Amino acid sequence: MSDFEQDHPLPQGELARQVTALPRDTNGFGDIYGGWLVEQMDQAGTATASRLAAGRVATVAIDRMTFMIPVAVGSQLSFHTQVLDRGRSSLRLLIEVWSDDPLSREQRKVTEAVFVFVAIDGSGRTRPLPPLNGLRD
Repeated sequence: MSDFEQDHPLPQGELARQVTALPRDTNGFGDIYGGWLVEQMDQAGTATASRLAAGRVATVAIDRMTFMIPVAVGSQLSFHTQVLDRGRSSLRLLIEVWSDDPLSREQRKVTEAVFVFVAIDGSGRTRPLPPLNGLRD
């Protein structure tokens, strides 16, 4: 269990995405593939980072990935993003995934990771983030 899990028993940040886990996303045991979950996290983080960067971003690092529980088919997954740090051209986001079990109505943390995104221009080169004026973190 990570520091984030111990300190915050509820989702942190803003809701960036919701997805239902489907049978095609599972392994032979009926659990969701970890790689599929990472892809969904990357999409949620990209949505937040590109809004804050006012344009194109690239994922450059994933740090501190922790899986806490398996995800069953039919689970409703909520992806929450929170800005941890903002650099000249980069954003460090905590991305948490929470599962709402449709039968028990229990909400549990599935995984979390810190993703780093860099703002890039049309040529794929790093560019500065826009000023914070009027943008929400």
